[in-house]
Amino acid sequence: MIVEMISVGTELLLGNIVNTNARYLSEKCAMLGLNVYYQTTVGDNRERMTEVIRTALGRADLVILNGGLGPTEDDITKDVCAEVMGRSLKEDPGVRAHLEEWYRLRKKKDVPESNWRQALVPEGAVIFENSNGTAPGLAIEQDGKTAVLLPGPPNELYPMVEQHFCPYIQKRQSGVIRSQMVKICGYGESKVEEMLLDLIDSQTNPTLATYAKTREVHLRVTARAATDEEAKKLLKPVIKEIRRRFGAAVYTACEEESLEDVAIRLLKKHDLTVTTAESCTGGLLAARLVNVPGASEVFREGFITYSNKAKRKLLDVSKGTLRKYGAVSKQTAKEMATGGVFAADADVCVAVTGIAGPDGGTDEKPVGLVYIACYLKDEVRVEEHVFKGNRQKIREQTVVQALDLLRRCILESADGK
Repeated sequence: MIVEMISVGTELLLGNIVNTNARYLSEKCAMLGLNVYYQTTVGDNRERMTEVIRTALGRADLVILNGGLGPTEDDITKDVCAEVMGRSLKEDPGVRAHLEEWYRLRKKKDVPESNWRQALVPEGAVIFENSNGTAPGLAIEQDGKTAVLLPGPPNELYPMVEQHFCPYIQKRQSGVIRSQMVKICGYGESKVEEMLLDLIDSQTNPTLATYAKTREVHLRVTARAATDEEAKKLLKPVIKEIRRRFGAAVYTACEEESLEDVAIRLLKKHDLTVTTAESCTGGLLAARLVNVPGASEVFREGFITYSNKAKRKLLDVSKGTLRKYGAVSKQTAKEMATGGVFAADADVCVAVTGIAGPDGGTDEKPVGLVYIACYLKDEVRVEEHVFKGNRQKIREQTVVQALDLLRRCILESADGK
């Protein structure tokens, strides 16, 4: 099934907001076995939107429109799509009742008349209930073509896709499509593709797709079969082979599990407590860890020791080490990790120190130079990295590498290495 996605909103064209919905919908389409051939962004203009929708219906089987379903004058997606597909708008009693209940629960007595236009739906459309907002989602089928209209706010879009859009598409497909995400840390996308080139070149079913992330590569393996059980059997040997080739670099094969989720899970499993000692990342590492529900069971505290004085006072980094080797050095990182363990009375400490830039670099210590240390069971492991990018990118890459070092140190300690 050929798909075209249309993102609606002048704010997208102006760059006022980042189009994260397009990425999310593209990933969902890949999971459903849909082929997204085109992505278009159009502003809140009737003439241009009409042209874009007509073009999309002419070259795609499924057109997914996202945004422009609200109550204001510039929310015209539904009106234009209905007009292009020759459907009149009629008030739907179910949607009207939903709106009435929505406003009643929020004790809104003076509801603007324009808000009720959201109860108008194209004749014959399939309605997707919006449990998190007022605008319903819609599917309009005509002459072998389908237009699906979805709300723009992510807190409305994501639940609607999971609860209504995915089941709607799956019912219209023959067989079952199942996909699984394998997440790898420590390899670049080109290296991952090189190591999997034989599988990629020979792929038919299952198929492999790579997605580059910050210091990570995610592999989506998708299988099509008559039943879900058959699809799982097709996926299993491919997942096993990926794990064999990348070993411990594969940190999860679970779609929803992040690197910090894995780190917290391992800490709990091995009954370990952790603390962080950060310089250039300024608390980003601790924030990633405490973002995981239940992190309080294992996370003691985090130290942000940006200055040399703070490193000495809070982490007991020696003045001699700082004078001889500098704040950005293997020796300082090692002392930060050691000092953090004893200061927090924790089992593990991950420490980072580096030059995030854009200033402060030298030929000997360039911008992007980072040292990451992990103290565990009286041993300290220190890694040196030189990251590329702007200040924020360098800090983000540092955090990912620090989380992965924590994960690997726990695994290796458990294996007795």
